[in-house]
Amino acid sequence: MTTVAVLGGGIGGLAASYYLCKSPQVTKVILVEASSRFGGWLWSTRRADGAVFEHGPRGIRPAGAVGRNTLNMMDDLGLAGEILPVTSSHVASKNRFLYVKGQLHKMPSGISGLLRTVPPFSRPLLLSVAMEILVKKSKEDDESIHSFVTRRLGRELADIAVDSLCRGVFAGDCRQLSVRSCFPPLYKAEQSRGSLTLGMLLGSGPTPVVPPGPLAERSIKESWAQWSLRRGVETLPESITDYLQQSGRVELHRDAAVRHISPSHSGWKITLEDGVISADHIISAMPAKALSSALPSSCQPLIQELQDIAMVTVAVVNLEYDGSILPVMGFGHLVPSSEDRGLLGVVYDSVPFPEHNRPEGQTTRLTVMMGGAWFQEEFGAPDTVTEERLLARATEAVHCHLGVTAAPRWSWVALQRDCIPQYYEGHYRRVESMRSFIRKNNLSLSLIGSCYDGVSVNDVIFSGRTAVEELLGTQV
Repeated sequence: MTTVAVLGGGIGGLAASYYLCKSPQVTKVILVEASSRFGGWLWSTRRADGAVFEHGPRGIRPAGAVGRNTLNMMDDLGLAGEILPVTSSHVASKNRFLYVKGQLHKMPSGISGLLRTVPPFSRPLLLSVAMEILVKKSKEDDESIHSFVTRRLGRELADIAVDSLCRGVFAGDCRQLSVRSCFPPLYKAEQSRGSLTLGMLLGSGPTPVVPPGPLAERSIKESWAQWSLRRGVETLPESITDYLQQSGRVELHRDAAVRHISPSHSGWKITLEDGVISADHIISAMPAKALSSALPSSCQPLIQELQDIAMVTVAVVNLEYDGSILPVMGFGHLVPSSEDRGLLGVVYDSVPFPEHNRPEGQTTRLTVMMGGAWFQEEFGAPDTVTEERLLARATEAVHCHLGVTAAPRWSWVALQRDCIPQYYEGHYRRVESMRSFIRKNNLSLSLIGSCYDGVSVNDVIFSGRTAVEELLGTQV
């Protein structure tokens, strides 16, 4: 293996390049990014007065193999001292709210929360969980999240809690999203143990083995629920970029959109806006649709599958208010689609990460998320909607949901076009079919990034690692 081209400089492409750098089998890595910056959706604004605002992902979870893997990478990049942990006993971990029928409701937590009837639910959650053990296992190979939860835990939980959760995580509609691809542990629990409860208690099959490094050990000992970085999550892609530059083995191209990919005698010829590069292997971290328009016509079945992966657009509005304005303390609140289709939720950023507030004078930072699967019907085409309209809708929600009458002292509107892939029912078959086409045709091509195996930052980083290990036939 001599030259590997990594297409797409978001966190997936950066992670793949980082893992490739660790192997002596690779002589050269060429990382190609269409935009002027690396990092993709990991995008932070650092204001001159010290305040930090996130326009994409914020808190990252430390749990599981993929969570440990990211923390091990943080150790290796020398970022351990930059971490801002939020423990599971923190108010932002314990208090999460739903906005239902014009009111904020705290999600049940702890044993007492499960035993009592807590609005907006009409019966104790423990009843739903207890009855779940008796529900028969499905014979279907996939189903929508809404159907799965309705069948196992009841319609009310599906309509309110799970509907809201899917809007918060995927900006998507749980009636269309696949349980197998979006929540693999739930699907596996039912398949292997016949019950979610038993699956969670007894485990439901093998998970990747990632030994914890010092930081991951610390996260377990201190019981972290999530973490961020002192200067925002964009510090992570910036640090990987520095690492790649210092390695001397990576050629970095910004402002270099991929126009066309064609097979050559040695592997691939990649036509960029400003020239041509050759590579023995391609790791594509590009969005599925962007890759589909660059592939040669000989890859037609693969092109079609890639084009069928839907994406949604999310408006992210950062707001800063003077003083302490929140009526409740917690991570934030989600809004079910039955309440307000266009408004997904509000994150109370100042609660989990007060370190990102400006040091002088008390302020409250909030982020309002809007649109997703409902963007078009609520706001029209992304190209026609104005920032003023999105800002007005966001501040109106803060006024309505949180009773805040003051105007924000600062705001930022980011329209994140096609930012979250939607894993519809049958998504796993589509991904299997794409990888099977690649194998059968002996294409030296790997597919990574959020379009295939998970949308979280941890999943995307791990997909980069997995592709490199499969390519090199060794652990990195």
